[in-house]
Amino acid sequence: MPNPKRKHSKQRRDKRRTHYKAEIPTLSVCQNCGSAVQYHRICPECGHYKGKPAIEKEVSS
Repeated sequence: MPNPKRKHSKQRRDKRRTHYKAEIPTLSVCQNCGSAVQYHRICPECGHYKGKPAIEKEVSS
């Protein structure tokens, strides 16, 4: 069975073990209020999804 000739650094080992991508999630604009929203998510500001109300948001005064 082959063995490594040189030791891999901790940084190289840890890079191999990562299972995520370090990217900024793509944002879209809410059709109802115009705030920035991640794709396939309910708008945190107004509670709409694809232009329709998905959840009831309380109005803070």
